[in-house]
Amino acid sequence: MNWRWPRTLFGHTALTLGVALVLLQMLAISIIASQVAYPLGRRATEDLAALMVLSAKTWVELPPATRADFTRELAENHGLRIATAREPLPSTASYLPYRYLLETALAQRAGRAVPIRTTFDPEWFWADIPAGGQTVRIGFARERVGIEPPLAIALLLAVIVALTLITALILARRLTRQLARLTRAAAQVGQGETPEPLPEQGPEELAQLARRFNRMARDVRELLANRTTLLAGISHDLRTPLARMRLALEMLPGAADPALVDGLRRDIEEMDRLIGEFLELGRGLQPGQWADTDLRTLLDELVADSGRGGADVRLTAPASCIRLANPRALRRILANLIENAVRYGENKPVEVILAESGGGAEIRVLDRGPGIPESEREAVFRPFHRLEPSRSNATGGSGLGLAISRQLAQANGWQLELQARPGGGAVAVLALPAIPA
Repeated sequence: MNWRWPRTLFGHTALTLGVALVLLQMLAISIIASQVAYPLGRRATEDLAALMVLSAKTWVELPPATRADFTRELAENHGLRIATAREPLPSTASYLPYRYLLETALAQRAGRAVPIRTTFDPEWFWADIPAGGQTVRIGFARERVGIEPPLAIALLLAVIVALTLITALILARRLTRQLARLTRAAAQVGQGETPEPLPEQGPEELAQLARRFNRMARDVRELLANRTTLLAGISHDLRTPLARMRLALEMLPGAADPALVDGLRRDIEEMDRLIGEFLELGRGLQPGQWADTDLRTLLDELVADSGRGGADVRLTAPASCIRLANPRALRRILANLIENAVRYGENKPVEVILAESGGGAEIRVLDRGPGIPESEREAVFRPFHRLEPSRSNATGGSGLGLAISRQLAQANGWQLELQARPGGGAVAVLALPAIPA
């Protein structure tokens, strides 16, 4: 498994602080070990080596009758035990720096190498020291050395590293918490939601950023509200004269040209439909009520509506697929997608496929029309963008259907995209992710 540098700001900050602090602590421990611990250990082993060599020489020079008293005094006052070396002790490995320093000091005092051997139960260290033509074995208990320096350094380093990493995580979290809130709030604004105002506190730079973001969020919210109000007002103002025109047509005398009357009536109906789409576009980012929705039932209704209009729409779906969704927005999106597939499907069957995906769902609308060039698959989601250049509503629509669908999908956290269908045609894919519990 390849290690990757963390991509989040929190990961970058925590890792940088952690590595820097750990290296700093290791450097500090190295300096303490070389400039403090090592000189102290060397001085202690030199003193002990001097005591051991002197004791060996004194023990050899004393009359045998007084050696027992000297041995007892040495054990009581200095913790050393003296014995005549008869059999060599087995060689034992040790990684204690204290043992290495003591062997070096003994070699300097005795004039030759004096290895340290270890016996166990209890653990003792022994040295065979030459004195007066004899070899005197002097030993001391393991407790005299105290804690092993390597173990002490390892434990100290482990504790320092743990504390350092915890400190780095706390510092990184404090530095990035405000930015994480800003990221979540920006995502909410992008989906048409109204985020809670960010706390304008902390370091001056972050507090200022929070103030500006809160001001921007308020401006965006007011802009969207004004846009909706404006379009609603325009819609109302335009529908009122349209209603009068429709009433005037109905009241025309019978001598009026029927073809002219029918043309005017169709124009009025088309204008009314366009005004309705403008109003839907204005409301596209407004969130609706969520509820448990049976996607199969909803698709059955939409397919049946298309069938009554003469379209051949075929549904493939499980018997039931209930998901938490915004049913009004979902119906509007799917109606637009099916209507587009029927309109551009060149009178060929349109397929609608519902598939469950974990806790979410995916709805695909497939047609056998001319398809959409790859370079245009995102552009068609822009308002009033149409692939059909004639600008005729009879052949190309108003150019608002997909724009409204994309805005509704984004406002509800869904994903809508267009793909090429193998064999010709287009596929509209609406993905509804799982809703966390």
